[in-house]
Amino acid sequence: MAELIVLNPSDNVAILTERAAAGSQPLGTGTPLEKPVAGGHKIARAAIAKGASVVKFGQIIGQATVDIQPGDHVHVHNCAFGEHDQDYKVGADLEAARAAIPKVEPMTFQGYRRPDGSVGTRNYVALCATVNCSATVIRRAAFEIETSGMLDAYPNVDGVVAFAHGTGCGMASEGRGFDILQRVLWGHATHPNVGAAVFVGLGCEVMQVARMKSVYGAEAPTRFHGLTIQETGGTRATIEAIKKQVAELLPEVNRVHRETVPASELKVALQCGGSDGYSGITANPALGAASDLLVGLGGTAILSETPEIYGAEQLLLRRAASPEVAEQLIECIRWWENYTAINGGSMDNNPSPGNKLGGLTTILEKSLGAAAKGGSTPLTAYYDYAEKVTEPGFVFMDTPGYDPVAATGQIAGGAQIVVFTTGRGSAFGSKPAPTIKVATNDPLFRSMPDDMDINAGDILSGGVSVEAKGREILQAILRVASGERSKSEALGLGDNEFVPWQVGAVM
Repeated sequence: MAELIVLNPSDNVAILTERAAAGSQPLGTGTPLEKPVAGGHKIARAAIAKGASVVKFGQIIGQATVDIQPGDHVHVHNCAFGEHDQDYKVGADLEAARAAIPKVEPMTFQGYRRPDGSVGTRNYVALCATVNCSATVIRRAAFEIETSGMLDAYPNVDGVVAFAHGTGCGMASEGRGFDILQRVLWGHATHPNVGAAVFVGLGCEVMQVARMKSVYGAEAPTRFHGLTIQETGGTRATIEAIKKQVAELLPEVNRVHRETVPASELKVALQCGGSDGYSGITANPALGAASDLLVGLGGTAILSETPEIYGAEQLLLRRAASPEVAEQLIECIRWWENYTAINGGSMDNNPSPGNKLGGLTTILEKSLGAAAKGGSTPLTAYYDYAEKVTEPGFVFMDTPGYDPVAATGQIAGGAQIVVFTTGRGSAFGSKPAPTIKVATNDPLFRSMPDDMDINAGDILSGGVSVEAKGREILQAILRVASGERSKSEALGLGDNEFVPWQVGAVM
């Protein structure tokens, strides 16, 4: 008989740790299952009347759409999204959250100290397209540089990365959409993992480099450069000009060396994608434990994906460090409710089909698991998408739930490492900040060995504690920050996962 686990004494569902066969009785009694049920899915512990709440993690995840009997499979056929508790108790758990900050012996990593005091974990040359019209040019230039052997003489340079995107023109020249793209481009060009950047435009686009520099201030002339296709003489001439510019920059970029720096310098982006019913039990709580340790070291853990904390926002608000932080997050939730409504959507459009196959039924259930990545410490700050993160501790950044868009914003904000949990499997990677991927279950870790860095499945299969797995994740973060390549880096992922959030009309 398949084993069941109960996550909270008040839950009226339990979770299968492995597949239950058709005809079996997971509770030992009740109506036999009509069909096989995969591990990670829910089984009713008690009768749940039609219209009553389905409870997991001690929280409401939906309402029963029919009478559910003990032992029944609980999923989309009998459980649906409904209203959740928005009677927020701001700061109610703040003292407990402060007490949850662990006392940790100081730790270090080997990083690149930049002139502005920031610390990088990688050392790239960035080619930043200001508009889609220059996307092919920078991609071609980066490819020709990478394959020419030019970089072989510069061992401290990790490569040339092209930040190409699909916008930059046909957009309003002011407003949130414009501000977001500007922050993303500047955030990547000035990222601690970037030693030098070249902005490349067509010349007539809305997103102008000169305006960007006027907003953010003049920077070191040896680090930031720009050219346009129209002024340079066309596509081929611009590719050659970029290659010449990079050749001149490489000796200076290569001069930096890794040095011992405190772990407090780290800003880590917390991500999940391809989630399943195990995500909120294994990998996400383990990443939450690692986040707490990082906060205890004086570092920063950045949670994002606003649609994927929907229904769990009250857990964050209860540990908000100030009324101002709480109000910013509440206003953000209201914006998303309106944004999805006016675009004909629903906050329950998420979970995805793959999430549902993995056992997640509603966004409320998915969010409770996703929020676990943020650990237990106070929520110290709120940031708009791609805004520069300056406050240490556990912070939140408003982003969509779509992984490439969310991570692009976190990296633009200064994250030097991304930790990404997945239960269904993911081929995600990122640049200039490397991604570490954590599998929620043993079968995934075995089936995608070239993609998964850490297995959290042994929390269930091997009795490993969440706290021990959190320490394992933290050690991996420090190793990768010191130069060890993650699996996604070894595969060369990250060039196509730069996806700025497009907000507003395309004109």
